[in-house]
Amino acid sequence: MGKPFIYVLSDSVGETAELVVKAALSQFDDGPFDLQRIPYVEDKGTINEAVQQAKAQGAMIGFTLVIPEFRKHLLEEAKKHNIECVDIMGPMMEAMERHFDIEPRLEPGLVHKLDEDYFKRVEAIEFAVRYDDGRDPRGISKADIVLIGVSRTSKTPLSQYLAHKRLKVANVPIVPEVQPPSELFRVDKSKCIGLKISAEKLNDIRKERLRSLGLGSQASYANIDRIEQEIQHFNRVVDRIGCDVIDVSNKAVEETANVIMNKLREKSQE
Repeated sequence: MGKPFIYVLSDSVGETAELVVKAALSQFDDGPFDLQRIPYVEDKGTINEAVQQAKAQGAMIGFTLVIPEFRKHLLEEAKKHNIECVDIMGPMMEAMERHFDIEPRLEPGLVHKLDEDYFKRVEAIEFAVRYDDGRDPRGISKADIVLIGVSRTSKTPLSQYLAHKRLKVANVPIVPEVQPPSELFRVDKSKCIGLKISAEKLNDIRKERLRSLGLGSQASYANIDRIEQEIQHFNRVVDRIGCDVIDVSNKAVEETANVIMNKLREKSQE
C-alpha cells in the first residue's frame, strides 16, 4: 500500500481546511502523507468525482463546504462508499448558529475576500522574489526601493520584510568582477539605498556562512583582503549613483527597514 492519501475539498481556495489537516497530520510520525486539495467545489458532480477518486486511492476526506446541501451530499456519498469523511467547519458553524441564534450567511470564500492592502502585500512579495539578487535588472525601474550591497548584507531578507509593508523592492549584488546594471545609474537616486557593512563584521558573517555549509573558512569569500576590495568597489558604485547609504554592521533587519521607511516618510512630506 502506498502513502496514506487525504483529499481536501472546499467551496473556496481550501486553505483553511488544508491548514487544519496539516496540523492534525503533524501529530503522526508515520508519514509522509499525500494531500490533494480540490478547491472551488460548486456542484454535486465535482463532489461525486472527488468521492470516486478518494475511493480509488483508499483515501479519507476533510472538507469545508458552507452550503448545507453540499455538505449533506458529500457526507452521504462518503458513507455510501465507506469513506472516512470529516466536516471541518460545519459543526462549528451550526454551534454558532444555535448559540448566537443568528443564521450564517452561507457565502463561500468570505474569509478570502480580502482588502486591497492584502493584495498589495502579495504583489510586493512576488515582486521581491522576481527581482531578487539582480535576477532581472528590469525590476530596478519598477521598484519603490532598490537595495544594493555586497554579498551577505541582508538584501534578500530586507527585501521580503519591506515587501510585507507593501513596498516593491529590487536588490542588486555588487561584485567587483561584474559591471553593475546600467539601470542602476538611470533610476531616481532617491529610490536607491546602499547597504554598508564593516569588513570585520562581514568577515565574521561569511565565515559563519561557510561553516554552516560545511566548508572551510579559508575560501576567498571570507578573505579579509578580498572583502575590503569588495567594499571599496561598493563605495565607488554608491558614490557614482549618489544614493543614501545605511550602515547595517550592527543592525537587525527590522532596524534597517525602519530606517528606510522613515526616510521614505520624510521624502513624501517634502
